[in-house]
Formats: sequence, C-alpha cells, structure tokens
Amino acid sequence: MATAMARSGLRSLAAGAKNVTKRNFSASARHDDAYEAAKWEKITYAGIVSCTALAAYNLSKGHPHHEEPPPYPYLHIRNKEFPWGPDGLFEVKDSEH
Repeated sequence: MATAMARSGLRSLAAGAKNVTKRNFSASARHDDAYEAAKWEKITYAGIVSCTALAAYNLSKGHPHHEEPPPYPYLHIRNKEFPWGPDGLFEVKDSEH
C-alpha cells in the first residue's frame, strides 16, 4: 500500500506543472445569480396563481347543510334563573316578558 501511494506521489511530481488543475470555489460557480433569482421569482408567481385559483374553486363549491339535531330535553337544563331573565342572553325573547 505504501508503494502505491509513493507511485501516485511520484506520478504527480513527474506531471509537475503540466497538469495543474485549478480549484473552483463557490464564488466562481458557473451559475448566474440573476438567472436563479428570475427562476424563483417565476416559481413564486406560479405558486401564488395556483393557490389563488384553488382557493377560489374551493370557496365557490359551497358547503353542505346538515339537518338540525333533534331537540333533546337534557341540552338546555336550567336549574336557576339567569340574572337577565328567563331567556338566554342570545336567544329570542318571549313576547310575554
């Protein structure tokens, strides 16, 4: 194993300055920042349009109306009077009062 490493080291020394590869950093990447910004701007606008269309479709469908539940007698048990009278605060008042 040591001989293989030595051989590869000798080969790289023999190549010397002929095959020097330049190391590219992220600042020298071949992507253009303006291209990326324009791409994401288009994606954002497409997302806004599609979400708006989906919301408009969902809101235009309406919603189902369910039947009224049966008037169970145990739902409105009142053991004492309310301070504002016999009817609930937000219920329709009787005409007798």
